[in-house]
Amino acid sequence: MPKPREGCLFCSIARNGAYVHEAKGFVAINDIHPQAPVHILVLPVRHVDTFREISDFDAKETKRMLEFVAETAAKAGLTDYRVLVNVGATAGQTIFHLHWHILGGGAESHADVPTAVATAVLEQ
Repeated sequence: MPKPREGCLFCSIARNGAYVHEAKGFVAINDIHPQAPVHILVLPVRHVDTFREISDFDAKETKRMLEFVAETAAKAGLTDYRVLVNVGATAGQTIFHLHWHILGGGAESHADVPTAVATAVLEQ
């Protein structure tokens, strides 16, 4: 397993954070700048810059990561929520350590979704 990246905030948090959920290889923390009533970040413990490098995880670990995202949402009491991954600076990624956003708990979880998409999701 690669070592934590020197100076990476999320590597530091993954080692020593205040977790809302954890499992082998993954942790979840509350976002310090929430965009919804519930805004949780899911981090792999090992450093991977972005979702572009998802192939750094083998299939079993990738499956565990997605299951952990779903478990974290359930543990937070969410049944309806969004899962978001920003890939690259122009897409809004500000910390280059792969992480998943879980947003839920109210209408605010759709705040930055284009109206047509949010409407389609709400009408299903």
